[in-house]
Amino acid sequence: MTSTAEITLVRCPSCGATNRVPVANLRAGKRPVCGRCKTPLPLEAAPVTVTDANFAREVEASPVPVLLDMWAPWCGPCRMIAPIIEQLAGELAGRVKVGKLNVDENPSTSARFNARSIPTLLVLKGGREVDRIVGLQPKAEIARRVERAVA
Repeated sequence: MTSTAEITLVRCPSCGATNRVPVANLRAGKRPVCGRCKTPLPLEAAPVTVTDANFAREVEASPVPVLLDMWAPWCGPCRMIAPIIEQLAGELAGRVKVGKLNVDENPSTSARFNARSIPTLLVLKGGREVDRIVGLQPKAEIARRVERAVA
């Protein structure tokens, strides 16, 4: 049996059904399809890794808003919020791209957005910040703020 940490929920952009997709399948490059209507599910069901080098391509050029998790591996609250970010990536797939940026490995982008505390979650449209959530927050609050930016 697969634990819930290894499953991501992906909402179908066609019929709205919520699908349980194993994260290992996504990492293996398998293309999931909706269980109800058989439409291919968006590949952005898992957070993408954002770096200083690919920020323009992944965030600024994104056709949908981006939720960017600025984190570090040594940060306890960052590790606590990581499963929430994974869940939101699946739930918001197709409407919002979710990315993770390691602040230790990407100092230019961290400095550009003045990320002084982590975890810092940025909601960006066209590479511009429209909302900022600092610190550990409940999933419902993060989702509410992201939905407000999407609307």
